[in-house]
Amino acid sequence: MASVDVRSVRKSSALRARGPAKLQATRSMPLDYRHSPPKPAAPAANGVGRRAAAAAADDVEDEAVAPAERDADSPYSSAAATADEEREESAAEGAGEADSASSAPAAAPAGPSSQRDTRWGDTSSYGAKKKQRVFCQLPNGDWALCTVITTSGDESVVKVPEGKVLRLQTESLQPANPEILDGVDDLMQLSYLSEPSVLYNLQYRYSQDMIYTKAGPVLVAVNPFKKVALYGDEYITAYRSKTMDSPHVYAIADSALREMKRDEVNQSIIISGESGAGKTETAKIAMQYLASLGGGSGIEYEILQTNPILEAFGNAKTLRNDNSSRFGKLIEIHFSTTGRICGAMIQTFLLEKSRVVQCAVGERSYHIFYQLCAGAPPTLREKLNLKKVDEYKYLKQSCCYSIAGVDDAQMFRTVTEAMNIVHISKEDQDNVFAMVSAVLWLGDVSFTIIDNENHVEIIVEEAAETVSRLLGCSIEDLNLALSKRHMKVNNENIVQKLTLAQATDTRDALAKALYASLFEWLVEQINKSLSVGKRRTGRSISILDIYGFESFDKNSFEQFCINYANERLQQHFNRHLFKLEQEEYVEDGIDWAKVEFEDNQDCLNLFEKKPLGLLSLLDEESTFPNATDLTFANKLKQHLDNNSCFRGERGKAFTVRHYAGEVAYDTSGFLEKNRDLLHMDSIQFLAKCKLSIPQMFASKMLAQSDNLESVPYRPSVADSQKLSVAMKFKGQLFQLMQRLESTTPHFIRCIKPNNLQLPAIYGQELVLQQLKCCGVLEVVRISRSGYPTRMTHQKFARRYGFLLEDVASQDPLSVSVAILHQFNILPEMYQVGYTKLFFRTGQIGKLENTRNRTLHGVLRVQSCFRGYQARRHAIERMRGVLALQSFIRGENARQTYSSLLRKHRAATLLQRNLRGWLARRYFVKIRKASVVIQSGIRGCLVRRCAGNVDLLNVLRELESKKDAEGDQILIKASFLAELQRRILRAEATVREKDEENEMLHQRLQQYENRWLEYEQKMKSMEEMWQKQMRSLQSSLSVAKKSLALDDTPRMSDSSVEQSWETNGNHVGGGSQLVPRITGREMNASISVIGRLAEEFEQRSQVFADDAKFLVEVKSGQADASLNPDMELRRLKQNFDSWKKDFSSRIRETKVILNKLATTGSSGGGNDSSPNSAKKKWWGRLNTSKFS
Repeated sequence: MASVDVRSVRKSSALRARGPAKLQATRSMPLDYRHSPPKPAAPAANGVGRRAAAAAADDVEDEAVAPAERDADSPYSSAAATADEEREESAAEGAGEADSASSAPAAAPAGPSSQRDTRWGDTSSYGAKKKQRVFCQLPNGDWALCTVITTSGDESVVKVPEGKVLRLQTESLQPANPEILDGVDDLMQLSYLSEPSVLYNLQYRYSQDMIYTKAGPVLVAVNPFKKVALYGDEYITAYRSKTMDSPHVYAIADSALREMKRDEVNQSIIISGESGAGKTETAKIAMQYLASLGGGSGIEYEILQTNPILEAFGNAKTLRNDNSSRFGKLIEIHFSTTGRICGAMIQTFLLEKSRVVQCAVGERSYHIFYQLCAGAPPTLREKLNLKKVDEYKYLKQSCCYSIAGVDDAQMFRTVTEAMNIVHISKEDQDNVFAMVSAVLWLGDVSFTIIDNENHVEIIVEEAAETVSRLLGCSIEDLNLALSKRHMKVNNENIVQKLTLAQATDTRDALAKALYASLFEWLVEQINKSLSVGKRRTGRSISILDIYGFESFDKNSFEQFCINYANERLQQHFNRHLFKLEQEEYVEDGIDWAKVEFEDNQDCLNLFEKKPLGLLSLLDEESTFPNATDLTFANKLKQHLDNNSCFRGERGKAFTVRHYAGEVAYDTSGFLEKNRDLLHMDSIQFLAKCKLSIPQMFASKMLAQSDNLESVPYRPSVADSQKLSVAMKFKGQLFQLMQRLESTTPHFIRCIKPNNLQLPAIYGQELVLQQLKCCGVLEVVRISRSGYPTRMTHQKFARRYGFLLEDVASQDPLSVSVAILHQFNILPEMYQVGYTKLFFRTGQIGKLENTRNRTLHGVLRVQSCFRGYQARRHAIERMRGVLALQSFIRGENARQTYSSLLRKHRAATLLQRNLRGWLARRYFVKIRKASVVIQSGIRGCLVRRCAGNVDLLNVLRELESKKDAEGDQILIKASFLAELQRRILRAEATVREKDEENEMLHQRLQQYENRWLEYEQKMKSMEEMWQKQMRSLQSSLSVAKKSLALDDTPRMSDSSVEQSWETNGNHVGGGSQLVPRITGREMNASISVIGRLAEEFEQRSQVFADDAKFLVEVKSGQADASLNPDMELRRLKQNFDSWKKDFSSRIRETKVILNKLATTGSSGGGNDSSPNSAKKKWWGRLNTSKFS
């Protein structure tokens, strides 16, 4: 075990608030103004003052170097730092108020002192002193930190934090620790170890959001019921790099990981506490730290995702906790040789199956029922025939359907995502939800009485139909399993009908078995996903999240098993504690005698002894069919009444004296819960189901029954179906203890500060009860039986060395021994080890008080001297500042004046040069403009007067007179400039016109080229149309000729027929109609052909006219507001469409004529010549190019 030094609380700047008002004490703060410490002086030969001043200076230097540790070396308390005037005023006030003490409420008795003295050896003798801090018990039972005003005889007058003054018995007061130990992070460092001291220390830290405190090897975690800034990547990095060493779950997990790597020994983190104390969250935090340090392969994310699944199926809302784990859990995380997580395995204990079918008012069943009903998608809801949660019998009996601040629908989606991550297939997920829905619907299955003996059958309704569909069975099988029971008596099979109560119990037993089997199956699937396979190295860290010691008004079978498990864990803890203590004492070489402690082996024997132990008698009574809870209680009283840990009570109750206190158990329901029998008919019913999951449940139950002979914890031969719950739990507990024995344990005790689940509320009575139940007080007591206060030689000499009157040696060990001799510390109250000093309880307080008083005087002198120095230095600095300011201001004024003078001179010079440059540039510009105008005018005159001799002569005369008439030329300069501008504009206009003419010429050339192309196209189209017209005309002429030839045979045929008709030479009446019909049809054909010819002539004329008109428009001979190109394309399209239509009609006409020709030849004799003429005409028509 690591060395435990006396350390003060290290507070950050954000945590300067003190403890609660009831337990608050004022403390003086060090001065803000500090001078640099003087050079170290030579050690004095004698006297205290110089060494005290050096120690005080050392403290000041420590403050300057490490402000975060200011309180660690704070040398004075509020009582020691109070001025003399304040003392006199306080004493006067106490004397004035002492008379009213009799009217104040009397404090409650401190309880049985003898029992407390045996448990807290350092509080047996105490004499109250004036201005001492003490604890007194208030009428409500809470402890308050008070100040002693006066003491007279057996009575003391104390002042409570509220300002009231009480007169109490001196023996009822408990001493308080020195103020330096307020909020210490390890309870073993307390000088006075008592119940109020521990409660005050935890409350002090709790008010500062420091929820973790060490109690020797145990970490105490107080549930804050709010988010605290103690987690995240920054804290993980800090604890991994050892830059933070305050108590924390991260520190426990880091210690376990480092010891596993260093010693190659498996580690375990045991987390316990009552419901609502934060065990589940603490386990999550430990897992997150291990996943952060040992992650990298991805398996750590799967391990973390097992929490939502196990919480949904194994947690429920209770009156004490909204997310209470209703099972024990051991997570074994395996690591590779490189320290990386390579797999995990989960083991569960004692699932509370009774919650499935029965819930107390204000509680909820398991979360998954409500999450499924709220978050199932429509397809799954329809498939499972889900209803609202308040419509199921199992859920509505508690009248509680939701949790404040929890979205069940969102949690359902979180659970499904977690199932996907741990590789549970979609099909298996649907089967799981089907089993959950089947459990809910089983509760709605109702029965009807069928005879006078109260025998029943199930009512075939929605509930029964839904259960049979979800389980894959028939309604008849379901009815047989719930309403009848098969028994074998004397080799004869007997079918027994069940009563209403028996059928209801059978239904509930089936529902509980289904859910428990489903939970175990889920754990198996998770373990398969997290299995390590070939990568397993045997190195692991196990996190045990198990129920703490429980003691309620009514304790049943569950509390019986839970407390038995805690007895086993407490014994394991005691052995581990003393092993570490002895190792540290031996390592430091001090005299050590074995510390006697209260062993709980007698209580364990009461549970486990055979054949007269509690578990053995419970199993024996469970095998008798006629046994009742009362007969079981009587049997316990009969066989165990002489046991010191057992006491029989009236009726069905009995009391067991546990290590944490006595607990009274009520045996009501013990036998039924211990049997937890599922009849063979129900198992066979599950085996007959068509779904695979119920069949697996049944096969596993049958396998457990077959393997009963090989189980070493078999209660009796009569119970041939399965192990009882108690024996099964005992077997699991023995396996768990064997696993823990092979590991190095780390303990975390979770404390619930209040039952309201609200932050900033600290119930002393509730916390004290949990400290006793978790064994924390017992742990500290056992640890303090040795030497709980430990300090290294160097730190002890540095802290108290200045108190020596004469220092002969600078060796820390010699200085430490000299200090102990000077202050008359008894040899039996301390031990000097190789590296540390070990003190009994309360011994460091005397040294600390002397140190505080000495340093208080030193600091008062230092404060006066510092004030004088500060004032003197302030005056000197003020004078120097004034002189410096006057010099600086004069120098600044002179520099400003010289700068302004230079700027003025520079500006004057710059203006002069700039003005001259502007004048010269303007002159040059005017001269250049004049030259340009003159040149232009002269050029224009030259061009205009070219060939005009008279004008040239005039110009020469003008030039000759230039000198004489200079003034006149200057007068006409404006006129010449105007002429020049006109000339320039005219030249620009001419150039523009030339460019426009050139562009128009190019465009005209393009239009001519395009016009030639259009003329060629129009000519070719006209030639094509003329050819088509000639072809059509020739075809029509041929048709007319052939039709003209057809008239003569038709007339001859009719005359012949008429002559035959008059002479009577005819064959029959039918032959007379054929010539007439043929004649009419031929006349119709002739008229059709005539119309076709007329249409052809008309349309050809129209197309010709349109084409001619477009040609005229294109050539410009005719005016029209249309586009000739577009109209020409449209005309061509119309012509093509008409041509196709006209050709189709000619083909139709040809078909009709062929039919008429065929009819005429068959009925009218040898008309070969006309038919041949028709064929010849149609042949010509087809061979003609009609395109």
